[in-house]
Amino acid sequence: MAIRFVLLVNKQGQTRLAQYYEYLTLEERRALEGEIVRKCLARTESQCSFVEHRNYKVIYRRYASLFFLVGVDSEENELAILEFIHCLVETMDRYFGNVVSLS
Repeated sequence: MAIRFVLLVNKQGQTRLAQYYEYLTLEERRALEGEIVRKCLARTESQCSFVEHRNYKVIYRRYASLFFLVGVDSEENELAILEFIHCLVETMDRYFGNVVSLS
């Protein structure tokens, strides 16, 4: 049970921050990011924030113009990851001021 990656993506699908906690080649990262971002951005607000993709469970949340996506093992608790995302956003907001994507 572990976090495999954290992605911050704007509404246009551009990756603003990517952190991986397992080895993936650059090509694998690009393909994974493209697939996950398209899948998550296509979902409506009425749909849940959990998506199964390949061997990952992706939990995401939108704050202003940024999507925070976290890829975890399938056994991980979704609500705990949503709380982690919220804590990450609050920490970044305190440190950097207003956390938004300036495209």
